[in-house]
Amino acid sequence: MRFAHTNIVSTDWKKLSEFYVKTFNCKVVPPIRNQSGEWLEKGTGVKNAKLEGVHLLLPGFGENGPTLEIYQYDNIEEQHFVSPNKRGLGHIAFEVENVESVLKDLINNGGKTFGEVTKRALAGIGEITFVYTRDPEGNLIELQAWN
Repeated sequence: MRFAHTNIVSTDWKKLSEFYVKTFNCKVVPPIRNQSGEWLEKGTGVKNAKLEGVHLLLPGFGENGPTLEIYQYDNIEEQHFVSPNKRGLGHIAFEVENVESVLKDLINNGGKTFGEVTKRALAGIGEITFVYTRDPEGNLIELQAWN
C-alpha cells in the first residue's frame, strides 16, 4: 500500500495549479483529465459528474511520488473557508528551506498569510519555523522549516 494523492476541488483548476507549480515547484503529470460519464457518477456519488483538471507531482519524492490532484467539477458546491481547528482534513504542508522566502513567493503568486511566522524549539525534536497560509482559493497550507 502507498499514499497516492490529495485532491483539491477548485473553481479554476488552471489558475490554482499554476499557483502550486510556481510556488512549490510541483510538476504537471500528463494527461490533463477531462472526465465524465456513468462510471464517474457511480464512483464519486455525484449525479451528472463532469470534471476537468490535473495531477501535480509533489516535490521531494521523485517521479513516482504522490500528487496533488486539482479538479474542477461543472457543478461545485460552495463552502466556507476551513479554520485550522475544524474537524476533518485541515491543511497540506510543505517543508521548505526558508519559510520567509517561500511566503514571499506564495503572496506574489496570489496566496495569503493566515497566521504569523513563528519559531519554537521543541525538546528532543528541533526548532520549527512555521506559518499557516492560504492558496488563492482559500485552502490552508502550512509552510514549515526544521533546524
